[in-house]
Amino acid sequence: MHKQKLKPKIRRNTAKRYFQISQFNSKVKRLTLAIKRLSPSWQACLPLACLIVLGWGYTALAQAPATGPTTAELKIAIDTLWVAIAAFLVFFMNAGFCMLETGFCRQKNAVNVLAKNLIVFALSTVAFWAIGFGLMFGDGNDFIGLSGFFLPTDNSPATGEAYKGVFSALNWTGIPLSAKFLFQLVFAGTAATIVSGAVAERIKFIDFLIFSLLLVGIAYPITGHWIWGAGWLADMGFWDFAGSTVVHSVGGWAALMGAAFLGPRIGKYQDKQIAAIPGHNMSIATLGCLILWLGWFGFNPGSVMAADPNAISHIALTTNMAGAVGGIAATVVAWLYLGKPDLSMIINGILAGLVGITASCAYVSIGSSIIIGLIAGILVVFSVPFFDKLGIDDPVGATSVHLVCGVWGTLAVGLFSVGPGKYPWMVDLAGKPVGPHGLFLGGGFGTLIPQIVGILAVGGITVLLSSIFWLGLKATLGIRVTREEELEGLDIGEHGMEAYSGFLKEAGSGGFPEEDSSHGGSSRGDLPNML
Repeated sequence: MHKQKLKPKIRRNTAKRYFQISQFNSKVKRLTLAIKRLSPSWQACLPLACLIVLGWGYTALAQAPATGPTTAELKIAIDTLWVAIAAFLVFFMNAGFCMLETGFCRQKNAVNVLAKNLIVFALSTVAFWAIGFGLMFGDGNDFIGLSGFFLPTDNSPATGEAYKGVFSALNWTGIPLSAKFLFQLVFAGTAATIVSGAVAERIKFIDFLIFSLLLVGIAYPITGHWIWGAGWLADMGFWDFAGSTVVHSVGGWAALMGAAFLGPRIGKYQDKQIAAIPGHNMSIATLGCLILWLGWFGFNPGSVMAADPNAISHIALTTNMAGAVGGIAATVVAWLYLGKPDLSMIINGILAGLVGITASCAYVSIGSSIIIGLIAGILVVFSVPFFDKLGIDDPVGATSVHLVCGVWGTLAVGLFSVGPGKYPWMVDLAGKPVGPHGLFLGGGFGTLIPQIVGILAVGGITVLLSSIFWLGLKATLGIRVTREEELEGLDIGEHGMEAYSGFLKEAGSGGFPEEDSSHGGSSRGDLPNML
């Protein structure tokens, strides 16, 4: 029995199928007729267009999938982000200075203090962008930068020999130029803000503005070039990691000369006695201190200018320890000296410790940072009456905190630094160990002597330039308000408004010592509020 052969099935088109085929043929005919109606040149373009489309499709398929950022690109991004955050923290320190100075001054001058602290950073931005950054970091000679004005472009974040630009002094940090500028700008603004407190309650507003422009545009960047701009002090072996000298001492010297040329406030020194002139609001002064303390975690750790976790954490800890111990030391000394724990002493002891550790925060151990903060806290208590005996009226003690403790912090580098390469971040671009070596840790006088030379050199040129600026302003515009304006308050005389209109009235009839013999709110006798 054989298998029957199967006949192939013949597929018969249904009526629906015939309709679909006829529709397709109709469309093809219409397309063919449309092509024939085109000019020969357009007909020739059609095959070319098809080839282009096919070629693009093939190229797209042949391409390798997109790769992510390289390790180097990620490092640049993270470093830049950290430096930007640190710059924002330092910028916020302007609010701290503003609150602190306002609280330590009298109510009738609050608007003037607020206006000065607000506008000074705006002026600093323009002055530092135009000429300051170029003078400080631009290529030039050992004494001054001669290029880089108005912030020209370069090939940052290239570093070392790969860097091509006019800011060779900053070729060690691998971040964009704009990030370098932003971080250095907020430092320059800090130096100018320091001066505001020392000349408070009697300087003309316009004179302060002009002096701030001159300081940030000329004086500050010249001395900064010597140290951070690869100048002659850097070549000698002077070390200042985050600015005890570059920022704080320069601001302190300028503040000292301003206070000296202005003279004391009315009623400050009477019958060879020092009259206390207490501030009007310790609440906002305390808030200002806390803001500044927070900002210092950008000021010092940010100066690494890279997201190095070991360096950042160590510097943050040494900074915090010095500030804390400085506050404790000032509290104890003031308690013993005055009989009561004075709040302003706590505030300024903290700031003194922070200023004192700024130069050495990356080079010293935790134990050494405690000693540095301790000495700074003691110094600030006794420096205020010293300046008072010289007849220097500094309403907020800027010279006591920033100048005296800035000098101490600079010397501390030459005493307590651990030595080259002792910490992982103390190496150059080639990996060679670098860094200061303190006298007390076996380094001899090799670091201490350049530190002393730097203190004297920076102090000398800052005093000279500041004197020229102040005397020039005094001879042309006059730097002090009239007696009537000072007694009434600079808020009305300089700005035509009051900070607390309708809410507060100054204690006594005029709010100044010669009309009110009470020193209400202060038990310090001859120790005024300090910044």
